[in-house]
Amino acid sequence: MVKFSKELEAQLIPEWKDAFLNYWQLKKNIKKIKLARKPKHVSDSNCDFGRSIFDPIRFLVGKISGGSNDCRNNSEIISQVKSGINAGEDGEEEVEVYETELVHFFTEENEVKVFFEMLDDELNKVNQFYKTKESEFLERGELLNKQLQILLDLKRVLSDRRRKNLATKKTGAAASGFLSRSNSPSGQNSDFSESQSEEYDSPTQTEDDISALGKNGINFEKPKKGKPRSPAAMRIEIPATTPTRTIAAVTSMLWEDLVNNPKKDGGGAGEYINRKKIQCAEKMIRGAFVELYRGLNLLKTYSSLNMIAFTKILKKFDKVSNQQASTRYLKVVKRSNFISSDKVVRLMDEVESLFTQHFANDDRKKAMKFLRPLRHKDSHMVTFFVGLFTGSFVTLFSVYAILAHLSGMFSPAAKASYMETVYPLFSMFALLSLHLFMYGCNLFMWKTTRINYNFIFEFHPNTSLKYRDAFLICTSLMTAVVGAMVIHLILLSTGFFPHQVDFIPGILLLCFVVLLICPLNVFYRPTRYCFLRVIRNIVCSPFYKVLMVDFFMADQLTSQIPLLRHMESAACYFLAGSFKTHRYETCKSGRLYRELAYVISFAPYYWRAMQCARRWFDESNIDHLANLGKYVSAMVAAGARITYARQPTELWMVIVLVTSVVATVYQLYWDFVKDWGLFNRKSKNPWLRDDLVLKNKSIYYGSIVLNLVLRVAWVETVMKFNIGMFESRLLDFLLASIEVIRRGHWNFYRLENEHLNNVGKFRAVKTVPLPFRETGCAG
Repeated sequence: MVKFSKELEAQLIPEWKDAFLNYWQLKKNIKKIKLARKPKHVSDSNCDFGRSIFDPIRFLVGKISGGSNDCRNNSEIISQVKSGINAGEDGEEEVEVYETELVHFFTEENEVKVFFEMLDDELNKVNQFYKTKESEFLERGELLNKQLQILLDLKRVLSDRRRKNLATKKTGAAASGFLSRSNSPSGQNSDFSESQSEEYDSPTQTEDDISALGKNGINFEKPKKGKPRSPAAMRIEIPATTPTRTIAAVTSMLWEDLVNNPKKDGGGAGEYINRKKIQCAEKMIRGAFVELYRGLNLLKTYSSLNMIAFTKILKKFDKVSNQQASTRYLKVVKRSNFISSDKVVRLMDEVESLFTQHFANDDRKKAMKFLRPLRHKDSHMVTFFVGLFTGSFVTLFSVYAILAHLSGMFSPAAKASYMETVYPLFSMFALLSLHLFMYGCNLFMWKTTRINYNFIFEFHPNTSLKYRDAFLICTSLMTAVVGAMVIHLILLSTGFFPHQVDFIPGILLLCFVVLLICPLNVFYRPTRYCFLRVIRNIVCSPFYKVLMVDFFMADQLTSQIPLLRHMESAACYFLAGSFKTHRYETCKSGRLYRELAYVISFAPYYWRAMQCARRWFDESNIDHLANLGKYVSAMVAAGARITYARQPTELWMVIVLVTSVVATVYQLYWDFVKDWGLFNRKSKNPWLRDDLVLKNKSIYYGSIVLNLVLRVAWVETVMKFNIGMFESRLLDFLLASIEVIRRGHWNFYRLENEHLNNVGKFRAVKTVPLPFRETGCAG
């Protein structure tokens, strides 16, 4: 049977952990009470009968009479639980405070007093946190109701106007038909035309409805002199999350600033309403309702878990102290706000009803799929296949090593040809697999330490990768790659010409590209499409709004520049037809190829810098500009190293040293202080931070040293080792692998710091922006 402490640790909301009942500390206090209890006979005139053969009889009589003859009357442990009203910090809010009074408790009186003082504090903490979150969600629900009403009114206004315009067109067509028929002798159907005109000329939306929308921050454009009334215009605050919206927002801002010169009160005609904007607004409100319901469900879970924790801890106290304190204290707990209030349940019912009616076409089952999606169950088949592919990979790699040695592929005669054809492509797959393996390790550690990475990355829990899935992708990929290498080597050894078998790496690359973009729902399609969407957002920076997953993935790309360079080599090798002619100098001696090396080395840093610029534009935080400077310094250092590799002069060596040292110091400072939140001199943990996820502090100090060592791997580019081609390529692969390992090591602490920031602010639910302005705002 699982202990409740472990069950509570597994079920509590990580971001609200500090707001839960401190069950573990209260257990320690109960243990102190147990140790303080000593067998002691209390002398009393009513109770001290001495030793007698009648003691068992007296004991039974005391039990039958309800314990009136027991010196330790269980009902006297608690005199009362006071319920008072204290002023809040702002002087306006009233806070209910609970306080326990004890009569006497023999030898362990002090320990019991400490226990109940802490229990009172915990009850007040839980109750106050619940009331705070409850008021936040109720306020959010009221605001969403207003937003939904605005949306419904707006859709009705537009629908009525559309019908009116359509009716006007039909009336005009009917009138023209009537005029053409009036020239004829019959003149039929005139009554029908008049009735149609009367029907469609009557307004379907009154000015009162438009003025009601105006009170909610929506302004309809007034017609200018000499111009007909334009369609309804309003300002819908839709975030600029796509290139189209970003360009439109910047263009509109510049147009208003330079041409229209709007008034200080924010007046202006606004933007024309179209169906796409209404759909975006509806999607935002729907997402806000889903997040509100999720928050309410979390608060409901918070209430139930705390109630169980109070019950468990009081029963433990009764067991240790031989008292019946739980009955009276639990009555007070049940009367407290976090148990007695039903506002959360009623708001959940209201959200379900509204969502079913307006976003699910009255289909409750469909609505609940959005509001309460089913959790995906882990399959043991994934673990089985991970083990299967791991064994296959080890076996195939052993076969490959033996065949390569027997066939002499690494001999000086065959080394150049083999390294030019096999190394770039298979190194690319190996680095990718290593990165996936490190990501799987990150997922495992995040899950073990209860870091809510799905919430931070905004992943859907049902489709997000688990660590077993990441290991499965990694092992299957490497098994396929090593299998292709074995087939390639066997064909070469059996007498096939190189140009006949060198297309095998190309076929392997093509298969993986096809699998990546495959529209069929196989092999983690949601993850594949999410990856493609994130890559699109990165490449198109700064036009897409930057999310956590976007700049996190962009940081991964800065550690995979060797992989991108191998992609360049592979693309040139196949597109230029070098796999047929085996003229490797076709690519390496080409000017375009050499210049593209700068572009590929700069691209990840450039994308990351543009993301920093976009975040500064959206958030106006100067730290993002400082972060941009870090990536600019990295670009300069990367360019200097490439140039020095081609022109190994002393001047360029000095430039490489200066730029690389500046970039490294910049990056180390940002790693430790900004991304990891360490190096806090005032922290209770020396040079770390106050809150640590890992209990062993020495791990953090070791990680600081390890990150420092791996960051200076660029020193190898300055030192010129006189080694062969195979050794040089192997050293390059080793350094690239070290950088991937460093990035995987960095990932854990980066997300740990992000998680602790969410915990510090009790952010467990995403805040979805709303499209319409608050009540009373000017349009």
